[in-house]
Amino acid sequence: MVYVFLDESGDLGFKKSSSTWFLFTVAITPDKRALERVVKRIRRTLRKKHKNLGELHAYHADSATRRRVLQEISSLKDIHIVCVILNKKKVYIDLQNQKNYLYNYTANILLDRLCNKKTLKTNELIELYVDRKDTNKKLQEKFIIYISEAMNKRRLGAFSIKLHKSNENKSLQAVDFISWAIFRKYERGDYEFYEIIKAKIIDEKILFP
Repeated sequence: MVYVFLDESGDLGFKKSSSTWFLFTVAITPDKRALERVVKRIRRTLRKKHKNLGELHAYHADSATRRRVLQEISSLKDIHIVCVILNKKKVYIDLQNQKNYLYNYTANILLDRLCNKKTLKTNELIELYVDRKDTNKKLQEKFIIYISEAMNKRRLGAFSIKLHKSNENKSLQAVDFISWAIFRKYERGDYEFYEIIKAKIIDEKILFP
């Protein structure tokens, strides 16, 4: 059994206030609790006011906590990271209002990278966990159908997908830190946190470089 945890960073808007990049990040591990244990260890060391928060979130965490989470993840043996990054500046104007297409297009490239590069073996049992975000619910519903059909076409092994709130799944909280660090590299040109986790990234694909 292999466990895959997926998070996204950025947005698919094209306003001045929108992000320049949008990305999917997945962490792959045979140990379902490995990432969860990282978050639990970090939370135990936080001050009381931070412990009372429902979850750890990279955007709201201080730099010291971000470093510690990423360093703990980078020390894990059986963790591999794959990410696909969409350069929205290069998206054709006639596609800019087709968020569903862009979302699924980016996801499809991610699946190709996972399957064609043999990151996931064709006969492995896979559980995919996706962060159920409060926004883009229709996009996510269509995404679930799309990715399930696509994976079943590409692979022989059993595949299941589970939507979890990140405050209910500490492994998704850990992947949020990974995704944030990679997004920070592209959106802000800040490599500090990316460098901590870089060694665990086995595939980093830019769409429309």
